[in-house]
Amino acid sequence: MSEAKTYPTILKWWLFAGVFMIFMQVVIGGVTRLTGSGLSITKWEVVRGTMPPTNQESWNSEFELYKATPQYQKINKGMTMSEFKFIYFWEYFHRLWARSMGFVFAIPFMIFYFKGWIDKKLAKELLVVVLLAALVASLGWIMVASGLIERPWVNAYKLTLHLSTALATYGVLLWTFFRVCRYEDDIIRNANLKKWNVSLLVLVVVQIVLGGVMSGMKAGLIYPTWPLIDGGMLPGVILEGANWSESNFVAYDKHPFMPALIQTLHRSVAYVLTLLGLWYFVKMLRQNFSPLYNRALYVWAFVLSLQVVLGILTLVSCVGTIPVGLGVLHQAGAILVLSSILFLNFINRKERS
Repeated sequence: MSEAKTYPTILKWWLFAGVFMIFMQVVIGGVTRLTGSGLSITKWEVVRGTMPPTNQESWNSEFELYKATPQYQKINKGMTMSEFKFIYFWEYFHRLWARSMGFVFAIPFMIFYFKGWIDKKLAKELLVVVLLAALVASLGWIMVASGLIERPWVNAYKLTLHLSTALATYGVLLWTFFRVCRYEDDIIRNANLKKWNVSLLVLVVVQIVLGGVMSGMKAGLIYPTWPLIDGGMLPGVILEGANWSESNFVAYDKHPFMPALIQTLHRSVAYVLTLLGLWYFVKMLRQNFSPLYNRALYVWAFVLSLQVVLGILTLVSCVGTIPVGLGVLHQAGAILVLSSILFLNFINRKERS
């Protein structure tokens, strides 16, 4: 077996910058969604859209386009220009940050490649990241377009697909960053541990997907109480067989069934993940696999517990409207939980880099 490649420090920092920028892109996307800003820009202009309106005439033109949307007509009718500029800013900032990631990625990539610092394996991994990023951008526009025709908000399922793909991009780049940093002396080859790590990763992914659907459906507004839902452990609406119909799954915003079901599933998976995750922390800490793994276990237990607290606080604060600050923190917490379990899986992988 040939000796594994050692990468320059500057390349590691470049990858970390990419990880951080994707993290922030998801956070900014959360702010954009929770402030109702995502539909303020009604066109997808990759080049021309780089510049915001620069005079009153162009602002009026953008505002008139927004006035034709269902969101304005059904929710924001009578909005002032200053209010429109606020929501426009967040959607524009979200798109601008995405564009800036392209420059941060492309220019150093060319420099590092011609210096010979990027080998074939790293190049293939980065190609996957680029393809995923392109898919995220395409799904982002499909998501926005779903809110410009009939409903005054984006389709929850398309939003979840967009968010999930963004986090997949984040996960692939984070894994690549871990590999480039080279934790070879800390690799643990334990089949039983691997089963636990993979199982927890699957649970985290499922929970994030459910959280995306719950967010898209604004399900927290239906039953903003904890630990009971609608006065019991299960909301009555999901216990009625007649409500389990295709129309309720598709037209989820016309009946409380789907928001109630998604919130129930999201809570249930959270309970399972928390109990198993903390039990896993205690059990594996006693095994004392390595100092690095133990530190990673403490991080896992902390971010998991913090996420539970943020989830409860966000839910009980959803009275009439979803709190932007708590909602964004809860979304950021999900990324940290994902990052933590990915690192535990990375240390417990089978092969060296």
